[in-house]
Amino acid sequence: MSDTATYEKPQPVIDPGTKPFWEAAREHRLSIPKCRACGKHHFYPRELCPHCHSDDLEWTNVSGKGEVYSYTIARKPAGPVFAADVPYVIAMIALDEGPRMLTNIVTGDVEQVQIGDRVSVRFDDVTPELTLPKFTLDKD
Repeated sequence: MSDTATYEKPQPVIDPGTKPFWEAAREHRLSIPKCRACGKHHFYPRELCPHCHSDDLEWTNVSGKGEVYSYTIARKPAGPVFAADVPYVIAMIALDEGPRMLTNIVTGDVEQVQIGDRVSVRFDDVTPELTLPKFTLDKD
């Protein structure tokens, strides 16, 4: 884990609507909103259910399992702070609970990633205050 002062990559803005997500991640839990009215999960966090527009939402822990819906391999860094990471995988993960989540896949071989691969969440404690959910291939 690095200090906030030495972590140079961009950090998310944690606001009241996303705070439960980031607090859960710090505890190595993946928690996303679920609508009490229609029973569906959604991600990214927002005040109304995107399925039925209800505001009767609750945060629920999910499995952290899913599959690669889409991905790209970044071979050029998105700025100097990412130079040491290339190549890296940016992926849209279809969580088993339904929603899709944009994240990174952490793998030693970016060429082995394929659409449909099963993945599991892992947590990267980048500062004492910030933990990023990332995914690994189940075949790694």
